[in-house]
Amino acid sequence: MLGLMQDHPLLISTLLQHAATNHAKTGILSLDRDASGASLGTVTHTNYAELAKRAAKLANALDRLGIQRGDRIGTLAWNDQRHFELYYAISGIGAICHTLNPRLFPEQLTYIIRHAEDRWIFVDPTILLALEKIFDGIKDVPAGIVIMADRVPETKLAGQIQLLAYDDLIAAEADTYDWPIFDENTASSLCYTSGTTGNSKGVLYSHRSTILHTWAIASAEAIAMHRGTTLLPIVPMFHANAWGTIYAATMTGTTLAMPGPRLDGQSLYELITSSNTNYIGGVPTIWMGLLEYLRKSGNKLPAGMRGIAGGSALPPALSEAFWKEQGLRIDHGWGMTELSPVGAYNMPAKPLTQMSDDEIIAGTAKQGRPPYGVALKIIDDDGNELPRDGKAVGELVVRGSWVTSGYYKDDEANKTAFTHDGWFRTGDVSTIDEDGFIELVDRVKDLIKTGGEWISSIDLENLALTIPGIREAAAIPARHKKWDERPLIIAVRDEGAEIDADGVRDYLAKTLSKWMLPDAVIFVHELPHTATGKIMKRTLRDEYADYLEKHNLDQS
Repeated sequence: MLGLMQDHPLLISTLLQHAATNHAKTGILSLDRDASGASLGTVTHTNYAELAKRAAKLANALDRLGIQRGDRIGTLAWNDQRHFELYYAISGIGAICHTLNPRLFPEQLTYIIRHAEDRWIFVDPTILLALEKIFDGIKDVPAGIVIMADRVPETKLAGQIQLLAYDDLIAAEADTYDWPIFDENTASSLCYTSGTTGNSKGVLYSHRSTILHTWAIASAEAIAMHRGTTLLPIVPMFHANAWGTIYAATMTGTTLAMPGPRLDGQSLYELITSSNTNYIGGVPTIWMGLLEYLRKSGNKLPAGMRGIAGGSALPPALSEAFWKEQGLRIDHGWGMTELSPVGAYNMPAKPLTQMSDDEIIAGTAKQGRPPYGVALKIIDDDGNELPRDGKAVGELVVRGSWVTSGYYKDDEANKTAFTHDGWFRTGDVSTIDEDGFIELVDRVKDLIKTGGEWISSIDLENLALTIPGIREAAAIPARHKKWDERPLIIAVRDEGAEIDADGVRDYLAKTLSKWMLPDAVIFVHELPHTATGKIMKRTLRDEYADYLEKHNLDQS
């Protein structure tokens, strides 16, 4: 017997309709900027009622362009109002919003556009150069390009493809739209992994998975978003749908403070203070930049702020600095593009006022526990589940309502992406305690095997980052004749710091066993990063794999 309940499909368009009806006066705050992307220091406000009208105008325009259900529409854009409108209008008509990462290498961007077969591309004028550089390699793919501005600027693309200005495109359209009803399992958006190994892989989300993920991250067990929240999503909208915050904001009436392309510490601080931001989300490298600015300027963040770090492990030294210097606890989150992306959130177990400083800082070391809708476990090499005791270490695998069931048009990758019983293999090595909290040990590919023992690169990096004068550090393996692999640390000094390799090793020797100490410490001006801010360890491994051999340091 079936229940006697109404059955309305979970569609992304309903989020914006809900916000326009119930949270009409809240919406988006953003720093004005000129054509170069520079901040003008003033803030504009747009509410959800107006955003719904503009999204409707855009939907009408997309229909007029002949865009059909299932068509992929590329966006090369920052976190701003027009990109928000694209999120809702594209998915709302049944097409697929394909967010493109402008920080990718040209060959990666070319591959992704061709692989997705984007029919139209919407591009911010500040990113137009990236499209010009790859146009010869994609010119047979899109039917046209829309510049996200009030006019089409001078460009090398003129005369080679149909070019439209965003504001002109929607100007004459009606501000109402009869959003279609269709199967909630219809594809809604497409994101590609950052592609640190091989070609990037596409993850195709559905309306249903997106709405379920939105409920989870907006809940009190995660970000706890509500109408009193003003969220600054520093994580880009082209990175795993800005961790789903763009959808959660409309569900809950949260105000979004949109930073555009200006992600330096000063610009972020200006937006935080002028918009009354009380929640920030960003990757550790962004948090590092904000901390550096705050230290140099002497400015303080407003009291009562909250924040989340994700994308890569949060260094304890960074967490400690924000808590002790700014009174801000950075919650830790974990996820992947393949998980929409949130798989776990480290919500404090009790109010911060009931915790000591040491408890607060120690609590940020774990990545959190899964919200309802996601199941996690760790397995050994034979696929057997390991104990949830906080001690056993194994590969983290996951399944759930917003976890990918397969990469987009990539049968080869799908052969190894899942266990025999359908759990997604994350590639992370982790522990899980009795309360369900995970603590990442490392990526499988980043563990350093020396003499039959494993060394966590994350542990080495976190310790190195507690050393005064070390700004950034990466631990990688180098080949060794006797021990197979030995650790190296590649580090960046703070400006003016005098710390040397012996100083680093002496500092680490206070905590680590001798066999875990790096065989060499190498200082560089900067570390390579992926388009999403992660250190490119593969590049470092390739460059320094034979470092010990070359310098005759592998004879012990």
